[in-house]
Amino acid sequence: MLNDPRSHGLWEKTAPQPPATEPLAGHVSADVVVVGGGYTGLSSALHLAEAGSSVVLLEANEIGFGGAGRNVGLINAGMWVMPDDLPGELGAIHGERLLDLLGNAPRLVMELIDKHGIACELERNGTLHCAVGPAGLKEIEERARQWGKRGAPVTVLDAKETERRIGSSAYAGALLDMRAGTLQPLAYARGLAHAVIKAGVAIYTGSRVASTEKSGTKWVVSTDAGKVSANWIVVATDAYSTGPWEQVRNEQVHLPYFNFATVPLGDNLAKSVLPGREGAWDTKEILSSFRMDQAGRLVFGSVGALRNTGLSVHKNWARRSLRKLFPQLGEIPFECEWYGKIGMTDNALPRFHKFAPNVVGFSGYNGRGIAPGTVFGKVLAGHVLGHIPEADLPLPVTDVIEPSFRTVKEMWYEAGAQAAHFVGARV
Repeated sequence: MLNDPRSHGLWEKTAPQPPATEPLAGHVSADVVVVGGGYTGLSSALHLAEAGSSVVLLEANEIGFGGAGRNVGLINAGMWVMPDDLPGELGAIHGERLLDLLGNAPRLVMELIDKHGIACELERNGTLHCAVGPAGLKEIEERARQWGKRGAPVTVLDAKETERRIGSSAYAGALLDMRAGTLQPLAYARGLAHAVIKAGVAIYTGSRVASTEKSGTKWVVSTDAGKVSANWIVVATDAYSTGPWEQVRNEQVHLPYFNFATVPLGDNLAKSVLPGREGAWDTKEILSSFRMDQAGRLVFGSVGALRNTGLSVHKNWARRSLRKLFPQLGEIPFECEWYGKIGMTDNALPRFHKFAPNVVGFSGYNGRGIAPGTVFGKVLAGHVLGHIPEADLPLPVTDVIEPSFRTVKEMWYEAGAQAAHFVGARV
């Protein structure tokens, strides 16, 4: 996108085409204007339109331009935070409410894919959280215990079964979560966009919001070439927020994350690496993730930005790490490379903000955007429609607060990942 092969990499190369859209021109009206063409905005627009509301969706760049088109493609349940810690962070009511909502969120993703016939390489075989050493095994065992007492279909696999499922002897065990799965993330976003237009929503891309103002009972949202008058504004811009809601971006510390995709593996190799097509990631502090796409490419990623010296450092680290994890692959070449930004909040949990009367949004997905973004979009639609009062939302209303030393922390994450990968997995 924007003539940058490192922005969306493999996903742009293999995704079906997006619907035809154009920039907003002139003045239009709707019940709701949704700002942002990622999972939250598209899901919100879809559920609003299906309930009978007139909706305009504005996207500054292209559908799926932000995290929705760059992520690994894991449809995870829950958040990074341990389940038992959520009530302590959010209170008993919101904590358990959020756990229930996000624990079941992958189901909504899969239901929408089935309902709308979205071609996005969906795999329903679960995910594997891979334990690195005894400490990692202890972590996943505790996570399994906490989810298990809530009835979640999670299982701790021993080292032998983990090796059979992954094709590597590097891990002490793995947590198998059968609620989860994988998909082609940009294809999912584009498929949602097709469904949104079919439901009657007007999507305008290349339409960055410059300002908002109240005019009587209506909000007027202005872009460079047009305006939308609406009763409600749904803010769904998250870590890539600019303009009137740049504060949402500034509330989060950006963590860069990259992916490399190999050329398609041959049949024999493909049977030896993730033969069940589960998505996987490990318990290291600077984690690694890996999954297969439908054509048999291995997608391998970690923390870091593919720019300046980071490009060669992270690429060399990825090659060394793959040789260590999967020696059977040999010197397999990379076909694509790309990276994006994960927006991290100070407690690794999402936020609900009420920016003004009838201006609302969820943000701060902390690397768990697919399922939370989709289900939060549905929740926002329910709230706008009056079906879900503020008191029944899964998160309390919070102020937007910029974390201390945000810029310094972002520089440290990028530099620290380079330093770790320069020496990590060395042969």
